[in-house]
This record gives sequence, C-alpha cells and structure tokens, in this order.
Amino acid sequence: MKTENRLLALDVFRGITIAGMILVNDPGSWSAVYAPLCHASWNGLTPTDLVFPFFMFIMGISMYFSLRRYNSLFSRGAVTKIFRRAVLIFLIGLGINWFALWFGTFMSMGNGEFTFWERFTQNIFPVADIRILGVLQRLALAYLGGAILCLGIRPRYQLFTAVMILVGYFVILVVGEGFIRSEHNILSVVDRAVLGVRHLYGGGASSGAGMAFDPEGLLSTLPCFAHVLFGVCMGRMLGEVKENEIRIRQLFIFGTILLFAGYLWSYACPVNKRIWSPTYVLISCGAASLLFALLIYWIDVKGYKRGCRFFEVFGVNPLFIYVWSEIVAIVLAYTLQDKIYTIVLASWLEAYFASLVYALLYVMLNWGFAYILYKRHIYIKI
Repeated sequence: MKTENRLLALDVFRGITIAGMILVNDPGSWSAVYAPLCHASWNGLTPTDLVFPFFMFIMGISMYFSLRRYNSLFSRGAVTKIFRRAVLIFLIGLGINWFALWFGTFMSMGNGEFTFWERFTQNIFPVADIRILGVLQRLALAYLGGAILCLGIRPRYQLFTAVMILVGYFVILVVGEGFIRSEHNILSVVDRAVLGVRHLYGGGASSGAGMAFDPEGLLSTLPCFAHVLFGVCMGRMLGEVKENEIRIRQLFIFGTILLFAGYLWSYACPVNKRIWSPTYVLISCGAASLLFALLIYWIDVKGYKRGCRFFEVFGVNPLFIYVWSEIVAIVLAYTLQDKIYTIVLASWLEAYFASLVYALLYVMLNWGFAYILYKRHIYIKI
C-alpha cells in the first residue's frame, strides 16, 4: 500500500470518528435522543461509546509514524514535541470549558439590566467552578503517557506493557471498588482529593450519578496509555508490512483476538466507558482494528475512494474541526439552537427525529467549514 493511500484510509477513519463525535455531542434536545446515540449510563456499550476510543486508537497509529522520525528513541526534539503538543491540547480543552462558563454567564445577563462591559467581565475568571478535565484533556494525557511509553519501551515489549497496564488497572478497580457507582469508588476518591468536587464533571453532580464522578478522570486515564499502545502496535505493523492483504489479515486477527478477549473477560470485568474499564479498551480497540481493516480493503484494495471524500474532509483537520464544533455549539446553545429545534424542526417532526435532524444539520454545517479548508489545502495541526 502506498503511503498516500495508507494516509487516505487513516484520514477517512479519523473523519468517521470526528463526524460521529459531533453527531452524538450536538442533538437538538438532550431530552429527545435515540438510545444508540446516548452513552451507556454505567455498565454496557452503545455505538456512541465507541466513537471516542476509536479516535484514541487512531492517535496511537499516527503516533508511530510521528515518532518514527526520532527512531522511537528519547531525544530532546522528541520529548519537546510531545510535551508541547500535550500541553497545547490540554489548554485548548480547558479553554473550551472556560468559554462555556463565561459565555453562559454573559448571555444570562443580557436582560438589559447590565452594560456590555459588566456582562463581559462577569465570571471572566471562573477559577472556582471550571471543570479541569474533559475530552481534549484526556487525549492530551493519553498522548503524553503513550508517547513516553513508546519511546521508553522497546517495540517487542509494548504489547505486553499494554496488557500489564490493563491487568494492573483491573486490580486497582477491584480493590478500590471501582466497578461500584458510589462515593467510595477509587476513581471518584482520587479525583475529589486531587481536583476538588467543584472542578469535576457536573460540579459534583454527574448526570444520574448523584455524586462527584468525572468520566474523563485522572486515574481512569491509566488504561488510555494501553489504548494508545495498541494503536502504536498496529501502526508499526502497517509501517513494516507492505502487502495490503497481509495488513488486512493482521488487523483482522488482532481485532478479533481483542474482541474475544474483551467479551470473555467481561464476565469478571464489566464493560464500562465511564471508568474506561480494561474490557472497554479491548473491545473498542478490537472493533477499531476491524473497521480499519475494512477501510483499507475498501479504499486501497477495491479503490473506492470517491465515496470516502465526505469523511476525508473531516479527517485532514480532525482536532481543529472538533474544537471549532465545540465552540460553535456553545454559541448556538445560548442563541439559535432552541429556536431552530422547537420552531423549525419539532413543530412538524416527531421530537426524537427532529433532534436527530438538528444533529445531522450541525454535522453538515461543520463539514461545510471543513470543506473550505480542504479545498484550499489548509491543514491546521493541533
């Protein structure tokens, strides 16, 4: 497989995940969302639960090719690049959380009683209430930890390291009541102790949990390192093997083994996205490997590339488009979203379907912006 074709398949895979993340994050109304487009409330797995880990798996694949220029060894250049990118992604995620708090306050004061400057400066530094972690922050920490492990551990031991991380995390969950939804859950205890309740998801009242619990918490980032290493192992295989058929077969075998291992282990270790359980890592990485094998077959073996253009547009600027979509979604939530959903869509469509149509329209809005960048060959790396 030629390099550009490999990258095309990878871009399409990235694009699928970015489009999926926008779709599930931006319904017309959170009170009217089809079950497959919701996260599992605790144990279990929905299609929505696969979107984020798919992107993390892709990040691992891309990481191999990125670090290959440094021969996957520690160097000043490699470490500087890793830390700089991790800090940048983390700060952007923190900035989105800040913008949501500040803009919400700004709009809530727009009743004519306050001047523009009073509205602008109110809650401009919401230090006491800002959520510290989030999706981008988890990506940043997973990237940092995965990259350091990739540089510090020989390739032949990286897969074993990933498995040992999952086994160790499983022990932590068992000993620390990590599978139980309670205030004694070790993941919640660590987050409350290190970050404080007011800096967790929902300000200590995570949806439906009735307790402080952050689904992108600190300790639950540990299995994400294994997640990234699984992607790195597949990236190495793609870089070393030249025949498409062998690549597809190895991706298929790898994915099937992970899926079977994950589902067999699930009898003792529940599949749970909120705690990023070891079985969740195995199953999502296995499914990602199988989907990537299918994409390579579709794009590089059969040559069906034109039909992939939609997702390729998202995939060439993935993180930038995701950040853009989050910012625009915050603005719309306080301005036009309710009018569009209630007056334009829900007035003649069933509520759940209207909510889905709004999400699809929002995906298309972001695709239009991404397409402009794509056509002008503007690639913004984060």
